[in-house]
Amino acid sequence: MITQTQQINIQELHHILEPLIRRVVREELVKVIKNSDIFYLKPHMPLYEDMEDIQQRKEKGTIELFSHEEVWEREKEIQNMKYHIVAK
Repeated sequence: MITQTQQINIQELHHILEPLIRRVVREELVKVIKNSDIFYLKPHMPLYEDMEDIQQRKEKGTIELFSHEEVWEREKEIQNMKYHIVAK
């Protein structure tokens, strides 16, 4: 098996990890919703605060949100590569 290595900086690492993190959060939300008929977020809940933060960052233009198709396509690209991560 041939292993491909590539050095990446922190910004590139951010672009690689963010879609994967979104996938994990989505999967966890699905689990929560499947275990109850109705799911409400209350203002004191950490997830509510996170969703507010995401909304504010989107409005400021400091976050880029991806569609379902974009996330899954990026994940396929990542699975086909192996990285040697070096922090700069």
